Amino acid sequence: MAVKVYVVDDSAVVRQAIQHLLQDERDIELIGSAPNAMLAAVAIRKRRPDVLLLDIEMPGMDGLTFLRQIMDEDPIPTVICSTLSTSGSQVALEALASGAVAVMAKPRMGLKQFLDESRLEVVQTLKAAAASRPRAGAKPPAGGAASAASAAPAKPRPAPTQAVAGVHALSVNKPVVMGASTGGTQALEAVLTRLPVDCPGIAIVQHMPENFTRMYAERLNNLCAMEVREARSGDRLQRGTVLIAPGGKHMQLTKSVGQYFVKVLDGPPVNRHKPSVDVLFRSAAEVAGKDVMGIILTGMGDDGARGMKAMHDGGARTVAQDEASCVVFGMPMEAIKLGGVDDVRPLSGMADAILRFDARA
Repeated sequence: MAVKVYVVDDSAVVRQAIQHLLQDERDIELIGSAPNAMLAAVAIRKRRPDVLLLDIEMPGMDGLTFLRQIMDEDPIPTVICSTLSTSGSQVALEALASGAVAVMAKPRMGLKQFLDESRLEVVQTLKAAAASRPRAGAKPPAGGAASAASAAPAKPRPAPTQAVAGVHALSVNKPVVMGASTGGTQALEAVLTRLPVDCPGIAIVQHMPENFTRMYAERLNNLCAMEVREARSGDRLQRGTVLIAPGGKHMQLTKSVGQYFVKVLDGPPVNRHKPSVDVLFRSAAEVAGKDVMGIILTGMGDDGARGMKAMHDGGARTVAQDEASCVVFGMPMEAIKLGGVDDVRPLSGMADAILRFDARA
């Protein structure tokens, strides 16, 4: 059965371009479109779509408010398709936090060419969204659409006690590498906000558009006890630090004089992604052996599965998110199928798994 898609965008050019892109897709049916949220709300009550493709900036009710209304009343898998300027990226982050399953960037110019070149990505994203289990996200703060956490200055981070710091200084440096895609922004937030300030160093690949990861890292930095930032080549992966691969770049784990660092590099997409989880996981298998933990979270496709198998075969501790707590079970499922997973856990158990790994002698 074809995936039923409804488009909400105030631009007639965008609506026509999406119609053109999907018209030859046998597995996707465009059941309608609307220039604003009010008209869309009436239409989707009459015929419920499998997926909403939603713009953020629209007259009248904005896309973020409409998304939150949908998630409160009757959650529909929603993909945000918006021009991700600086302000647009921030609001798109709020959309993910509010329950959107994915974000796609659209350019202000050359839209038709962009969509033609990104046809495969658009189609796969819509199909994955249709198979997802959308969950309502955080309620908006009283001050407006922008998150209070993202707008507020970072809270002070307490230093580890002297006794704990001394133990960590003498222990083996055991990093954690994590990978996620569709649904991953909420999943990562759920894990990281449960970790203490002196947690192991964590390197993360989350499939995201370019220029988007910096704001995501800033959001997490304000929510978490440890320091979270977008990775730069040469950054040390030390305790209490979380490094997120920049959108549009790959990230590898490296080792020098007993310490771990990250290398940010360009190159072709791997498994259709840049950054790719497999690139990070394979490098972790090569340089860290049994002293690394790998975690694969919700996401479509199979990126990370082979890299996790390489880590597993090298003696690393490997954990996958379970199906029940995933928005999309694709990436964890593929890693499990390859035999690269030691343990399958619900999202609520991931922080505990990290702390147990860290405490291992």
